[in-house]
Amino acid sequence: MKIPQLKKKPELKSCHNVTWEDNYSWVHQENILEVLKDSSKLLPDVRKYLEEENSYTEHNLKDTKKCQKELFNEIKGRIKLDDESLPFKDKQYEYWTKTTAEGNYSIKLRKKINSNEIEEIWNGDKEKEKLKTEYFGIGDLEVSNNDQYLGYSLDLKGSEYFTIYIRDITSGELVTEKIEETSGSITFSLDDKYFFYSKLDEFHRPRKIFRHKLGTNIKDDELIFEEKSEAFTVGINLSSDEKYFFITTSDHNTSEQYFFPVNEQKPNPKLIKKRKKGIIYSLNSWDNYFYCHTNENAEDFKIERCKDLLNQNWEIYIAPKNEVLIGGLTFLNNWVIRAEKSNALGKLFVKNINSEIEEELNFSDEKVIVPGVSLIQRDRNTDLVYLSYSSPKTPGKTYLYNLKTKEKKLVKEQEIPSGHNPDDYIVERVECSSHDGRLVPITITRHKKTNIDGSANLLLYGYGSYGSSMSPDFSSTKFSLIDRDIIWVTAHIRGGMEKGMKWWKEGKLLNKKNTFEDYIAVAKFLINKKYTSKSKIIGMGGSAGGLLMGAVVNKEPELFLGMIMAVPFVDSLTTNLDHSLPLTIGEFDEFGNAQDNKEHFDYIFSYAPYQNIRKMDYPHILITTSLSDNRVLFDEPTKFTAKLRDYKTDNNLLLLKTEMNAGHGGKSGRDGAIEEIAFDYAFALKISKKI
Repeated sequence: MKIPQLKKKPELKSCHNVTWEDNYSWVHQENILEVLKDSSKLLPDVRKYLEEENSYTEHNLKDTKKCQKELFNEIKGRIKLDDESLPFKDKQYEYWTKTTAEGNYSIKLRKKINSNEIEEIWNGDKEKEKLKTEYFGIGDLEVSNNDQYLGYSLDLKGSEYFTIYIRDITSGELVTEKIEETSGSITFSLDDKYFFYSKLDEFHRPRKIFRHKLGTNIKDDELIFEEKSEAFTVGINLSSDEKYFFITTSDHNTSEQYFFPVNEQKPNPKLIKKRKKGIIYSLNSWDNYFYCHTNENAEDFKIERCKDLLNQNWEIYIAPKNEVLIGGLTFLNNWVIRAEKSNALGKLFVKNINSEIEEELNFSDEKVIVPGVSLIQRDRNTDLVYLSYSSPKTPGKTYLYNLKTKEKKLVKEQEIPSGHNPDDYIVERVECSSHDGRLVPITITRHKKTNIDGSANLLLYGYGSYGSSMSPDFSSTKFSLIDRDIIWVTAHIRGGMEKGMKWWKEGKLLNKKNTFEDYIAVAKFLINKKYTSKSKIIGMGGSAGGLLMGAVVNKEPELFLGMIMAVPFVDSLTTNLDHSLPLTIGEFDEFGNAQDNKEHFDYIFSYAPYQNIRKMDYPHILITTSLSDNRVLFDEPTKFTAKLRDYKTDNNLLLLKTEMNAGHGGKSGRDGAIEEIAFDYAFALKISKKI
């Protein structure tokens, strides 16, 4: 089949006295944000090219159709399709969700406390059917405090423009006008006369919070907060003691909060602490104290508390620790539970509210686990919580735990209907030295029968941006590769916060290349230790993880058999220079500001994947994107693919697949998500010659 060719329209670009040619800049049309909302506005030549690439990909992977179907059935077979969550006891009702074998979306259920009559208040599949839409993204599902109204928000394109609806649960009728182009979040006032929401601006940034009175015209909605900086976005939440609303405005690196009492008739948010660059803080209130989780004079966070936000006489409640990330607090009447993370491993601690003695909560002999805690009810006068854990080889288990007696009862275990024996697998936590001597944590999951003699293929997953930590939790899908003798490895590289804030700082801005060097160091370590061999590694990453894939494949392509790049941020220089795009300004503290800072420009130019494509052999590459993606616009992977076709000197596969009705997260619905995983895995198995 003929290889698709994107039309070249050379354009000279320049910045800071540097000039470069871009043959495909025309793909980024002026009204591109409108295209995300209405694909009919896409340039005909671009649509034709994307459709040709989809046909080319389909043709080159037609021999994987049977494998894709097998993988789909296999992955779905590991999911308990008829499943229910554990109940949460509200004031009058218990609420929970369930899924069915036939459905793709969850169902929300409730029953009155001490009653057996179950009521279905939301059914995603029925709602999707009513709307006759291909894409169906659910943003928020919130029940009002009086249990009378259901608030929900929907995105029907994948572009993350959510429309809010409020429905009377009993009658099923809408009780107020729908509100369009919101961030999707819904926060009811405690008297249920109002709800708060954030409106998106023309650049898809939520910078205004409104209060809407149920049953009134949305033109009368009250603006209660507006963020003036284009780099900051806003949200609102209720305190644990339900006494205050907190408004948070932040970028990735700096935050600022305001508060007002829940019963304030006309909300007048008051500033808590003025923003300082690089300082993140978040408040909660409980038992007549305000608790502040902050990194001010505490790189890896600390928790302070005070009794009065007017005087703010803060005292240390949880002291900082070096390279130990101090997490937030969960409150009960008599207990405080907190989390922390170090070396990519999480821990939970509990103490009585009147005691200074803390105790770590342990539930497994496994070394690599992901622990979690959640409340069982709204009334916090209890000693009971849900405690859970999972590991890369062990499905999740949830216990009803009595903090006072330390008794635990297994109340839910993730079932794998097709069968799963954790003893068939080996999980290892190792470290390797990066280019500058920093030790990078690595989580390895493999079948016990896989030989460690260099013969195995290996999938190396990485992300390394925004301080996002890659948790080594259980994922049943991975075993479709692991059972086929492909080792799954997660590289906990810099740019995340697996080892605290310093780990993030050492992987962003003018340190961004550490992220790439760490990943390459991990790949070489795995080769040296005979987990795999050169040209047997399949790199995998999405979004900013796609930036990682693009940078490392340009730098050391010979290490890899292939790359799977999902919605990849590969034209990062062009995007950084365009301050009208939704995320650019808010990410200056993550990647830099190339337009206004020559040092940032030169640095980004030196690693941006699109700018650094070279004439050389590349491994097999699969790139996926979505036409309505608001975070990484489809033009980035489109341009990257076209330019890579011009430069690469090999005959390896280069495939671009565009979802024409989806967003950053890919297809909606359970089956849609499984189809995408099966597609990626089939590509991995094809290039590994396992099908």
